[in-house]
Amino acid sequence: MLGIVSRKVLGQSLGRIRPAVSALRNYSSAEKQMTVRDALNSALDEEMSADPKVFLMGEEVRKSREYQGAYKISKGLLEKYGPERVLDTPITEAGFTGIGVGAAYYGLKPVVEFMTFNFSMQAIDHIINSAAKSNYMSAGQISVPIVFRGPNGAAAGVGAQHSQCYAAWYGSCPGLKVLSPYSSEDARGLLKAAIRDPDPVIFLENELLYGESFPVSAEVLDSSFCLPIGKAKIEREGRDVTITAFSKMVGFALKAADILAKDGISAEIINLRSIRPLDTPTINASVRKTNRLVTVEEGFPQHGVGAEICMAVVEESFGYLDAPVERIAGADVPMPYAANLERMAVPQIEDIVRAAKRACYRSTAMAATA
Repeated sequence: MLGIVSRKVLGQSLGRIRPAVSALRNYSSAEKQMTVRDALNSALDEEMSADPKVFLMGEEVRKSREYQGAYKISKGLLEKYGPERVLDTPITEAGFTGIGVGAAYYGLKPVVEFMTFNFSMQAIDHIINSAAKSNYMSAGQISVPIVFRGPNGAAAGVGAQHSQCYAAWYGSCPGLKVLSPYSSEDARGLLKAAIRDPDPVIFLENELLYGESFPVSAEVLDSSFCLPIGKAKIEREGRDVTITAFSKMVGFALKAADILAKDGISAEIINLRSIRPLDTPTINASVRKTNRLVTVEEGFPQHGVGAEICMAVVEESFGYLDAPVERIAGADVPMPYAANLERMAVPQIEDIVRAAKRACYRSTAMAATA
């Protein structure tokens, strides 16, 4: 399989890595709606068209012309680029991830799809010890331009083994870049940046967001559009409390901000976009303005992304805090299967509202008991 791709692709001229173009305009210039699924599909299509070294591999990415991949992210790519660049693999994550890393060593640009990032645990040795560390251990002689992408975090009713968030897991490893999109703009711009990057990138999507539509501008739809890695986006400006979030939780935070506004609390919402590197300057600048911080994530609380953000603020902006930092995370238990318990195990909009009110000293006082 690798030999076929190598003979086909390596014989063509090497393309230069295009620099990321910062595109941070608001949605005010939106011209159309696009789902996150279509944003990912179009980004893959355009990058495969622009660079013959890019190819997609994973389980069922080309299962059939009718099925069009497990989540339809690869829709139409088999017909357009053929079986040499859209590769179905056996159900062996350790095997095809190792093949992908080897292909990257030889100058190709694999996009490895996991049906869920929970299955990446089968391949974590290749991701951490082979992909993430090779550039350092070779003194810069070996680049590993590879993207590992797929749905991450809780879906619905899939139990403890299929519901984990890997942002903190991979975010703790030097040598990796870790991205987590929320909107269609994020998905399109960040996936392009990941594919063009010379280093291994973990790209954490959310299954429940695939069908969500977001407004996109003409700039976002341009084939040259690309977002910078390591830069957060202020989704909503505010003056009373800073709320950081990523992936699906950004939407929850924005809805919480609407509720808080009715009570006179102006919340600033930061969409992290990049977990590693983390945009601590943007976070600290916001906290120095609002003097309060609430972090939101789906993952486990201990050693989480929120914990890292809290420490970054304590180290850089402790004197600006007017209230203790509030951290909202998933429950410190394996994900329950029952729907009612599952809902209790992941953050909800009302949890964010209560935390923001506590930070602003606006929480309802409990009635005194006799």
